[in-house]
Amino acid sequence: PGVFLAASYPYLKRHTHLPQVYLGMAFGWGIPMAFAAVQGSVPLLGWLLYAANILWATAYDTWYAMVDRDDDIRMGSKSTAILFGKFDLVAQGILYALMFAVLALVGLRADLAAAYWAGLGAAVLLVAYEFRIARHRERGPCFGAFLHNNWVGLAIFVGIAVAVAGR
Repeated sequence: PGVFLAASYPYLKRHTHLPQVYLGMAFGWGIPMAFAAVQGSVPLLGWLLYAANILWATAYDTWYAMVDRDDDIRMGSKSTAILFGKFDLVAQGILYALMFAVLALVGLRADLAAAYWAGLGAAVLLVAYEFRIARHRERGPCFGAFLHNNWVGLAIFVGIAVAVAGR
């Protein structure tokens, strides 16, 4: 499935408004694969992490789609930014809120220490900053918000790493 997801992604903007969802599926496929390889099956925790990844990729790639929206409309391409229209920021807020809710569930189910919650809290603040800079939907700030997600990922990763290392 991973090869199919990666190979078919470039064609999706022609056929669906949800290529960002598909991108999350493709980018995150390593999560269930890693669980299956190490544990022989994919527990609920693995599927929760995969779901959080799909939500996150959809949200951050929608920033990028907002940069391309006018060009995509002219070319007849599709994206979540076009689908969401004037509700793009609301939809992204919902996507990010769902991502953080799923990650909170991960933290509870895995009984992760305070470092995880600190990392998650930092990530929430970083995402709030993205909404602040891109609130007017201008290309440059939307692209900046897209790029800024590396810091979101770093905050979550460090939280997980420190929480797990402290066990």
